[in-house]
Amino acid sequence: MKLLFCLFAFLSFFYGYSQKNTVNFSSIDSKAYNIESNAPDTLSYLLTSPYTNELEKVRSIFSWITEHISYNTVRYRMRMAAYKDDGAEADYDADSVFKTLDERVARITLKRRYALCDGYARLFKSLCDFANIKCVVITGYARTNFGGNQFRCNHKWNAVMIDSNWYLLDATWASGYISFSGDDFIKNQNDNYFLTSPPYFVQDHYPDDIKWTLMDNPPSFSEFNHSPFKQPAFNYKILSYSPSKGIINATVGDTVTIVLETVDDKKNLCLLDKSSIDSADIAFADSLLKTNKTSVISSNKISATYIVNSDAAKWLQVIYNSNVILRYKLNIKKQPFPYPPVIIRDIAINN
Repeated sequence: MKLLFCLFAFLSFFYGYSQKNTVNFSSIDSKAYNIESNAPDTLSYLLTSPYTNELEKVRSIFSWITEHISYNTVRYRMRMAAYKDDGAEADYDADSVFKTLDERVARITLKRRYALCDGYARLFKSLCDFANIKCVVITGYARTNFGGNQFRCNHKWNAVMIDSNWYLLDATWASGYISFSGDDFIKNQNDNYFLTSPPYFVQDHYPDDIKWTLMDNPPSFSEFNHSPFKQPAFNYKILSYSPSKGIINATVGDTVTIVLETVDDKKNLCLLDKSSIDSADIAFADSLLKTNKTSVISSNKISATYIVNSDAAKWLQVIYNSNVILRYKLNIKKQPFPYPPVIIRDIAINN
C-alpha cells in the first residue's frame, strides 16, 4: 500500500511538470503583457479570469510581474555597500494599515514598478491570494557573490500550489539580471525559475525551512554552501554549469575546464584567475575574445579551459558575454619546498 501511494505521488508530481510543457505559454504571456492596473485585487482578476485552470492563472501572474517589475538597482547598491537585508518594502500608505503585509508591499511595488526580492515575492503571493491560489513567501539563502554573511537569509521567493502539488519559482531571478556595474537592470524573462524542478532549484536557493526544498532527501546546507558563487539575478539563459561544486582542487600544471549549457545566441566565455573583477578586467577579457579563441562551442554548450600556473591563485572568475556570472574557489595544492642537496665530504681523522 505504501509503495502504491509513493508511486501515485511520483506520477502526480511528474504529471504536473509534463503539464507545464503542454500549455501555450506564449499566448498567455502576450495577453498578460498588455494588462494594466495598480490595484492588486483588480490586477489579479484581469490576469486570471480568462483562464479555468491554476497553471494558466499562475503563468499569467508570473509573466506580468517579470515583464512589468524591474529590480531596484539603487537599493541593491546600498545593500552591496552595507550588507543589509532588504526586508519589507517601506513607505506604506496610511489607508493600507488594516491590509496584510503582502498586500501592503504589493501595492507599493505596483505603484513604483520596481522592487527587491521581497517586493517581487509578496506581489506574487498577493495576486495569487486574490485568485484563491495557495502561495507562500519563502525566506532563505541565495548562493551569490553578494554579501559576506553566509549565516543570514538573503533572499525571498515563492512556492505555489497547482492542482494540489507545490511548485517553486523565483520571479526576481526570472525577470532579468543586473549589469556588471550594478547600475542597470536588463529585462530578460527566464523560465528556468518558473516551476523549477526541486533538484535544480536547490542548487542556488536554500530555504530557511528545509521542507520548502520539496525534496525527500535534500542536500545539507554545507553542501549547498560549497556550490559556486553566482551573481545576483543570475539567469543568462544558463541551463546548467560544470563543475557543480564551488571549490576546485588542483595542482600547478592541471587544466580546469568550465562548461556552460545555454540557449543564448551569443556565447562568449573567458576565465580569469583574479580575486575581484573591475571594468578594466572585463575589457581585457573582451579583447582576449577578439584576438584569441578562448572558448569552444558545441551545440548548446560552451567551454573554456584554465591552466593552473601558480599555487598563489585563489579564485577563478567566469566571464560570460562580458559579465561575471560565476566564481569558483581555487584550492591549489602547494608545491613541496625542495630540500637543499646534501653534500657529503670525506673527512680525514688524524690519530
